[in-house]
Amino acid sequence: MEVAHDLVHHFGDLPEPRMINKCRHKLLDIVMIAICAVLAGADGWEEIAAFAEGKEKWLKKWLELKNGIPSHDTIKRVFEHVDGQAFQERFIAWVQAVFELTNGQVVAIDGKTVRRTCDQQGKSTLHVVSAWATANRLTLAQVQVAEKSNEIAAIPELVTTQP
Repeated sequence: MEVAHDLVHHFGDLPEPRMINKCRHKLLDIVMIAICAVLAGADGWEEIAAFAEGKEKWLKKWLELKNGIPSHDTIKRVFEHVDGQAFQERFIAWVQAVFELTNGQVVAIDGKTVRRTCDQQGKSTLHVVSAWATANRLTLAQVQVAEKSNEIAAIPELVTTQP
């Protein structure tokens, strides 16, 4: 499968945040499961694990999965420690590699407040602005809105974002 090969190519060097000798599941397996599940509509750790359990036979064509499907708690813990910037760079590079521009493409610019991102110390919630390719149903780029700023100020950075 070309897409699976491309994902392995783009995420194969994602820095491993865990102590390797204590890991039951490969980082690349967990990342690939999460990406495939989210692309299929999964929304949350439990849905990602449920997707993987339902597609285990198919996933084993592309992934090692020597210890089976990781639990939703394991997937969550791994993503809590993955370098977000490194993941984003690889994800954007992969999207750009597989993205096809369609004639008359519409790119929507939209701001969102990400739920459950404020912390107990009173830090404010995360606000992001995204560029969404409507025909391909794909986020092309996303940037964080600076504190004490607004979405309009983030748009110039968004449209010049490169991996």
